[in-house]
Amino acid sequence: MSDDLTAEILRNALCVAAEEASIVVVRSAYSTFIVEGADAAAAILDVRGRLVAHSLSTAIIQCASLRSALPYVLRQFPPETMSPGEVFLLNDVYQGGIHANDLLIFRPVFVDGEPAYFTGTLIHVADLSGISAGGMASDATDVFLEGVQLPPVRIATAAGLVDDLARLLAANSRTPDRLLGDIRALIAGANVAAKRLEEIAGQYTPEGLARGIDDYLEHTESRMRSELAALPDGVYQGEYRLDDDVHGEHVIRVTVTLASGEVTVDFDGTDPQVALPINSGFSQTHGGVMYALRCYVDPSLPLNEGCFAPIDLRLPEGSLVNCTPPFPGGGRWATVAAAEEAIFAALAFPGKGVAASGILQGFSISGAERPWLHMSFDLGGLGAGAQRDGPDATGALFGGGRNIIPQVEPIEARLPVRIEEVSLIPDSGGAGRHRGGLATRTVIRLLEDARADTRGDRLTYPPPGASGGSPGRAGGYYRELADGTREPLHAKGTRQPLRRGEALVLETSGGGGYGPPGERDPEAVAKDLAEGKVTE
Repeated sequence: MSDDLTAEILRNALCVAAEEASIVVVRSAYSTFIVEGADAAAAILDVRGRLVAHSLSTAIIQCASLRSALPYVLRQFPPETMSPGEVFLLNDVYQGGIHANDLLIFRPVFVDGEPAYFTGTLIHVADLSGISAGGMASDATDVFLEGVQLPPVRIATAAGLVDDLARLLAANSRTPDRLLGDIRALIAGANVAAKRLEEIAGQYTPEGLARGIDDYLEHTESRMRSELAALPDGVYQGEYRLDDDVHGEHVIRVTVTLASGEVTVDFDGTDPQVALPINSGFSQTHGGVMYALRCYVDPSLPLNEGCFAPIDLRLPEGSLVNCTPPFPGGGRWATVAAAEEAIFAALAFPGKGVAASGILQGFSISGAERPWLHMSFDLGGLGAGAQRDGPDATGALFGGGRNIIPQVEPIEARLPVRIEEVSLIPDSGGAGRHRGGLATRTVIRLLEDARADTRGDRLTYPPPGASGGSPGRAGGYYRELADGTREPLHAKGTRQPLRRGEALVLETSGGGGYGPPGERDPEAVAKDLAEGKVTE
């Protein structure tokens, strides 16, 4: 077998191990949102903290999360103190985590008696305290209102879960059985990936595996640098404004410097962090930057340390993109998406520009009289580009991967709700030479009294168009009464009452249009009319 073929087989084996881990987590989780929506990620890393392989069928936006958190685990638990079978857990947003409900698991993989690699998994668990069931604490003014904060801790040994810690976590959850089931699912995924990695080390020898990984990362880095070198060198600036109809304006600003295959992404000038859950932890902003930059390179590039190497990321501490204690970070996705939009605005090369997009609009519905929980979101239309219309309801700025919106039937089978409508909204895409992607409308009828938590953005300021295109239609959250009357809900609110027979109505925002509307091809207009995407 040739060396090139052997290397390719090894590389694919590592990627499949990470992918299998994410699938195991999804299939064995207890929370409906995970089982039906696959909001999970998995990775293989080495003891130096390098990302070796990452799952791709789940949210790519998490590509930096496990990589960012592992150094803090190693600082608290040095490798030489670890034992086989131990598993470590954290969720601290200031130590590479995401927010309280996103748990990150790490399991060391021993080679020749020493930890050489780590397998990692993460998901959004059902509930872990805080003012919002499900973790959507949209009115939190500090991190403590978002849920239990976990620095790196030992959650399991070879004998099983650490009982004291498991009981403590269960006591701080509104759905303790699902929480512990989700934690076991995370560990199961990490265990499967570890077993696969041990098998690979046995097949290729420890030394052969180490050499193969070094070659793999170097090969990816070489390709990444080559792709970046094809972009025009220069210094480019962009910005994007967040919604806030109460506390004023918040702006993300970025300077992107391209120089011979290397790139510096500097968020100096971004507004300071605020006592609102719109800040982002550094790992989440890093993931958004990687997603945005990968839009300009070969999409077949593997997702590993080689992609990170040519990028110098500068995130000012105490800013919206790198929050510090005790500022909240749970509502990070609007800020992460704004960081991505700022990069797209900066790198609007001729023929590659794109209008702004509607983004993920999250919500949760929880029982008012008994404990049940439905967490979900819907996705806005993508902005139109210089060469094409924007896709409908894609939510691309959340980070790609498989569809992570739960299906209707399992939700209705498990929970006291009825999904009455999931549809595209005509005329919601911004007009232009190329039309913005359409937004969506979802109507959820309550069969029991409940409370709704909402977290949306690009509702006050809808996604703007580019190069003369029109903005997309703004979405919103509404309470529909039994007589059909609709009342607006707060775009960022918690514990908003919904009575039996009422409905939560979620409308996302459409993508912005690109180019003057008068330049649109008449045949494209006729096609839109025939398909109901625009009206007369």
